[in-house]
Amino acid sequence: MQGEQHYLVGLDLCGRRVVVVGGGTVAQRRLSRLVAAGARVEVVSPEVTPAVEGLVDAGEAVWHRRVYADGDLDGAWYVLACTSDPAVNERVTADATASRVFCVRADIAVEGTAVTPAVGAHDGLLVGVLAGGEHRRSAAVRDGVVSALRDGSLADHHERPEGVALVGGGPGDPDLITVRGLRLLARADVVVADRLAPRELLDELSPHVELVDAAKIPYGRAAAQDFINTTLVEHAKAGKFVVRLKGGDPYVFGRGFEELIACAEAGIPVTVVPGVTSAFGVPALADVPVTHRGVSHEVVVVSGHVAPDDERSLVDWGALARLRGTVVILMGVERAARFAEALRAGRPGDTPVAVIQEGSTRSQRVVWSTLDELGADVVAHGIRPPAIIVVGPVAGLAAELPFRS
Repeated sequence: MQGEQHYLVGLDLCGRRVVVVGGGTVAQRRLSRLVAAGARVEVVSPEVTPAVEGLVDAGEAVWHRRVYADGDLDGAWYVLACTSDPAVNERVTADATASRVFCVRADIAVEGTAVTPAVGAHDGLLVGVLAGGEHRRSAAVRDGVVSALRDGSLADHHERPEGVALVGGGPGDPDLITVRGLRLLARADVVVADRLAPRELLDELSPHVELVDAAKIPYGRAAAQDFINTTLVEHAKAGKFVVRLKGGDPYVFGRGFEELIACAEAGIPVTVVPGVTSAFGVPALADVPVTHRGVSHEVVVVSGHVAPDDERSLVDWGALARLRGTVVILMGVERAARFAEALRAGRPGDTPVAVIQEGSTRSQRVVWSTLDELGADVVAHGIRPPAIIVVGPVAGLAAELPFRS
């Protein structure tokens, strides 16, 4: 087959027997797509990798724990020779050819009767690229095509999205939005954005996109939620695709479900795209794991928009004080001293605390403190929103890192 042009085709393998000879990392890479295609996968190999064994344990593949033998290809629709022994791969390929079954030979692709393309997926599309055995070239082209489809630079005239998408933009760094969120943003007619949504992404919007500022600046000017709800509904009813771009995750103190209710009551379809919540993403970027083996077995995320003794508070601060794990407080800068006082009712005053301001952005800064000193440190360092407060032993782990010593 060397030098010949391949014929690219899509195989319907659902419910059909596919034999994979070999259970190493090469087979492991091929199995996931075969399983996803619904194939009845059977692996023939004396040993397999833990990942392959996991597929077998989950009932997604059958493992014949032995060497390849005559008759193993009987009834197969497709064969992959993936062992580390060229002689075995040659035998498998010859047997498959004699049975008129297409066979991929992993070690010497041109010796097989089929080749596996570099494959990528996007919104129901399956992109396959062949480059005559130049695997790096085919992979690079595949990556370029899929990336262009995802960011909208390559037009995909798939059916136009409708209604409203509630998109979590992540903690601030534009690179931390999900692939799906970025794709929907590229197809928006109207974007309703929070102040905490990644600003750089707004600069990349097409000129025709209408941008609605729904900035919610803590303790200051705010766009009323009713206005936001009405904006979403009215634009969607006018036939426009609306993206509600929010910081973090739409459902983690983001009032996203209120917006979904408003759209649902108006008969507007809603797509929800989760985001990297700042409650977990921001501490991670500051070398603070919200859980750690042997240190914290629980993590609680708390809204700090009302004080512990406020009658509107739904938080049992006494219970939180008695917990030994991690407490992450969002929107808590203004009342940091009062939260520290509430937690000191059950935790030592020297409990480590990390305060991360503008996490994931170029302006990120971290203040290391304790429950006793939290209120004073917030004032002394001029901490302002947005900032995350992490309370618990995990906040002290970064001090043990070699590059922080």
